[in-house]
Amino acid sequence: MTLPYLTSSIAPIEAEFRSTPEDFEVDEQPAYPPSGTGDHAFAFIEKRGLTTNDAVRALCDCVGADPKAAGWAGLKDRHAVTRQWISIFGASPDALLRAEVEGIRVLEAALHPQKLRTGHLRANRFRIRLRQIDASRIDELRQLLSVIESDGLPNYYGEQRFGRDGDNAERALRWVLGEARAPQGGFQRKLQMSALQSEIFNRCVAERVQTSTLGKVYAGELVKKHESGGLFVAPDVEDTQARADAWEISPTGPMFGAKMRWPEGDARKREEALLEESGLTLDRLAKWKRLAPGTRRFVRVPVPNLDLTVSDNTVELDFTLPAGSYATILVREILKRDAPPAKTG
Repeated sequence: MTLPYLTSSIAPIEAEFRSTPEDFEVDEQPAYPPSGTGDHAFAFIEKRGLTTNDAVRALCDCVGADPKAAGWAGLKDRHAVTRQWISIFGASPDALLRAEVEGIRVLEAALHPQKLRTGHLRANRFRIRLRQIDASRIDELRQLLSVIESDGLPNYYGEQRFGRDGDNAERALRWVLGEARAPQGGFQRKLQMSALQSEIFNRCVAERVQTSTLGKVYAGELVKKHESGGLFVAPDVEDTQARADAWEISPTGPMFGAKMRWPEGDARKREEALLEESGLTLDRLAKWKRLAPGTRRFVRVPVPNLDLTVSDNTVELDFTLPAGSYATILVREILKRDAPPAKTG
């Protein structure tokens, strides 16, 4: 589906994006530092021209470790300069610091008792360069960024969530409905099911963007605290809306699954209708509850202190997004087209 833009009143601002890997830089902000003791070596790496999976495998080969026991908090894009934490079981920090692998630099290394797992990060900081931009559009760009700072960024999943051909959600729907066989590999099953959940979630966010209700709190819906992640049903709409306006909380949308928490009243009816429109039922999802238990996701995310630097016909954006949100969604608002993929992790 074509996702609506939050800043649709501002015409596309043309620019070149990703002329070089240095045009997209990502710095992972971890949820916690390594303790200094344990069987897992945490390494903070900088990579170019490699996926996270490829980088981990290459480092494991270099130090003689099993890549199946390695971990990371988030996947980082190949066509970028990215810095992130990974963990390698049984390796020594010194061996990792000495490792020489093309496209990878190990910046820090220390031991920790547990493996690094998906989602164990706080946020990602981005520095994005847009080149060959029309200098006469800079004021409009500032206006666009001001809207995002005020209203938040629609927390859409980026197109890379849906596979190289964009059909992972469709594939998952077929096997969930019993019309095709599920992939034998667990990784592909998870990938396709996640795409299906994400596509339906995007529809939820799209409806809010279209109706200018991205930050609106409805009676009975589930809202979430930005600071602690606490989830609760909006008890009093007026008071809860005031907290949403102050960016303490935001509404959530469904990542459908058998164990997902549902909102109440009319808010639940709207989500049940969304599930029905997708062609799914709870009974169908219940068969895959281990693969997709379900959860809630913010429909918007804050982008405070969004910094813009202008130099000739190049602009540099410097901003931070919560873990799991997509920087390319912000670039998409500027270009008014889907940007090449890069996920926050």
